[in-house]
Amino acid sequence: MITLASDFGTPYPAAMKGVILRQSDARLVDIAHDFPRQDVRAAAFWLREVLPEFPPATHLVVVDPGVGTDRAAVVVEVGDHRIVAPDNGVALPAARRLADRADGAPEIRVYDVAYDDDTTASNTFHGRDVFAPAAARVHEAEAVTDADRIVPTDEWVDLAFPDPEIGDDGATGEVLVVDDFGNTITNVPGRVLDGRSSVTVNGESAPVRDAYAEMEPGERLVTVGSHGNVEFAVNQGRGDDAFGLAAGDDVSIDW
Repeated sequence: MITLASDFGTPYPAAMKGVILRQSDARLVDIAHDFPRQDVRAAAFWLREVLPEFPPATHLVVVDPGVGTDRAAVVVEVGDHRIVAPDNGVALPAARRLADRADGAPEIRVYDVAYDDDTTASNTFHGRDVFAPAAARVHEAEAVTDADRIVPTDEWVDLAFPDPEIGDDGATGEVLVVDDFGNTITNVPGRVLDGRSSVTVNGESAPVRDAYAEMEPGERLVTVGSHGNVEFAVNQGRGDDAFGLAAGDDVSIDW
């Protein structure tokens, strides 16, 4: 299969699918095309959470604020997974998570998608003109290096999420993303909530609960999300509004 993920909305993903289907017999599976627009870090977070749930596949990822510039296109290989993406770091957190979960901790290998001198690509739609053809070629190849115009490289852009600071009385961290429900997801590991019934968040007390429905509708809570990190939420409401937080904000959790 080839999975597809982007911030394109519609109808642009359909053009990428058309290109792939002209060049391969891959089964196409959409991950999402509504990632926050041009937000590389948010896309990288969600890909890290989603791609390890898939069987071996080629993953086409296009969140590309640098489209039309001289930024490179890359293939990131981890075991039997291959991620085709712009060279802006969007693929690396998922690649590391895939390596951690795979047997034998496979090496992460990165390849450049080389352009032919006669390659014509729109300056605004490399998803169609560069990344979709590369994903089709990689999917059809027995080995990545067998694919046309794919060459190893030892230079690429990395992306890593910031580490929290955890002490005896509290933790300081950062909001990584806010999901569509308004759940406000931090980089603080959920283990800091073990055995606690409440904490203070940026100076305001909030209850710690295992499930949203343990609070009345409209009431806020602190919990551990499916990603394993601390998140701030509201039962049947929006945690970002209730806690006054957005992606990138600093947060202090004290107990």
